[in-house]
Amino acid sequence: MPLRVAIVGRPNVGKSTLFNRLAGRKLALVDDTPGVTRDRREHEVRFGDFDLTLIDTAGLEDAKEGALEARMRAGTEKAISLADITLFLVDGRAGITAFDQELAGILRSGGKPVVLVVNKTEGRGADGIYDAYSLGLGEPVPISAEHGEGMADLYEAIRPHAEGRAEAVKAEALEWDDPLKPLRVAIVGRPNAGKSTLVNSILGEDRLLVGPEAGITRDTISVEWTWRGEDRDWPVKLFDTAGMRKRSRVQDRLEKMSVGDTIRAIRFAEVVVVMLDVTQPFEKQDLQIADLAVREGRAVVLAANKWDLIEDRTEMGVALREMASRLLPQLPGVPIVTFSALTGQGLRKLMPAITKVYVDWNAQVKTSAFNEWLGQATTAHPPPAVRGRRIKMRYGAQIKTRPPTFFVHCQRADEVPDSYQRYLVNAIRDAFEIQAVPIRLYLRKGENPYADKK
Repeated sequence: MPLRVAIVGRPNVGKSTLFNRLAGRKLALVDDTPGVTRDRREHEVRFGDFDLTLIDTAGLEDAKEGALEARMRAGTEKAISLADITLFLVDGRAGITAFDQELAGILRSGGKPVVLVVNKTEGRGADGIYDAYSLGLGEPVPISAEHGEGMADLYEAIRPHAEGRAEAVKAEALEWDDPLKPLRVAIVGRPNAGKSTLVNSILGEDRLLVGPEAGITRDTISVEWTWRGEDRDWPVKLFDTAGMRKRSRVQDRLEKMSVGDTIRAIRFAEVVVVMLDVTQPFEKQDLQIADLAVREGRAVVLAANKWDLIEDRTEMGVALREMASRLLPQLPGVPIVTFSALTGQGLRKLMPAITKVYVDWNAQVKTSAFNEWLGQATTAHPPPAVRGRRIKMRYGAQIKTRPPTFFVHCQRADEVPDSYQRYLVNAIRDAFEIQAVPIRLYLRKGENPYADKK
C-alpha cells in the first residue's frame, strides 16, 4: 500500500501547485486567489522509486464554528489523521506567521512524522528558510513548486518514511485482488443540486464539504468505494464535480477552470449521473449537461434529488418520465432514480441503475444476429427510394463497445435520410435491449469495382 502523504499549510502557500508538481500533471485547480481548494483530493503518484498517495487539502485558518472555512479545516484535520506523514508547507516569501507557529504546535502534538517544506524559495524567498527553523520541526526543505526546484531534496526527506512503509506492508495482502478496474462514475449537475451530499450519503461519512452555499465544490474530487451488489462486489471510483451554470453566467476565471475540470471528468467517466433538483427538474442547463454526456458517448442515469420535499410522489414520478421522454429523445428509456441524498431515502436504487446502464454500455452483438436483424428491419421498413432509385442495405457488424457502435454497408450511404438512420438505431435498441446509452451507427458506401474503368 502506498505511503499516504498529506500536504497542509495556510491558504495560498502553494499546496495545490506542489500536488500538481508531484502528480506530474494539473489535477488540482491553481489560482492566486486564497482558498481555491476546499475538499481534500487524493491521487496516487510515482515519486522516484516509490509510490505515494498524495492528499491535497484546504488551507488551515481560524474561523467561526459552522462557517465554510471551519468545515474546510475539519476536512484538513481528517486528512492529517489519515496520512502516514505530513508535508507542512510554509511561504518562504511571506515568512513565518503566528498561525504557522500554531499549526506547527498542532502537528508536533499529533505524534506523526512531519516534513517541513519552505516553498517559493527562488530569488528573495530564500531568506524564509532560516526563519523556518523557529518552528521546531527539524531542518526545512527549500523548494519552488512552481518551477520544480528542490524536488530531489524533498525526495530524500520522504524516502526514509517510504522505505519504512514498504517494509511494514511486505507481508500484507492487497485489499482486493480483482482484475476489474473500478467503475468510473461522474456525478454532475447544476450548483446546489446535492452532488456532494449524495457522495457523503453513499460513503456513510462526511467526506466532502456540503452546505447551503452554492458552488462549494471547485475541484473534481475522486473517491474510491466498493458497492456490495447481489451477484458480486463492484469497485467504484466516484467523481464529485463542480456545479455547471449556464455559459453566459460563468465569468469568473476560477469558475471557468472548475467547469473545464467537470467536462474532463465527464470524458473520463464511464457512467454519468446527472443530478436533478426535483423541485425544479429538467431546466435548460440540466438538458445541456445530459446532452454533453451523450455526445461524449457516456452511459447516463438521471438522479432526481430532494424527493423528501415532494408530497404527491406518484404524480411527480409520472411527470418526470413524461418530461424525460419528451425533452431527452436521444436517451429513450433512461433510468430515473428518485431519492433524498440528505436522508438517504431511496438511495439503494441508484447503484443498480448505474450498473445496469454500464452493462448495456458494454453490450456486444454477434455479427450473425446483427445481420439477421438487419434483414428483418429492412424488410419490415425498406429504405426510402432516392430519386427513384432503391437503396439496398447489404450487411453490417458491431465494431466497438463503450458505447455500442455499428456499421452497415449500403449503396449511396450519404443519401440515406436521417429519419431512416434514427429508425435503425431505435430498432437496434428494441431488438437487443440496449437502452439509455448512446448507440452510434455508421453507414459505409461499398466500393464500386467498375469506378476506374471506362
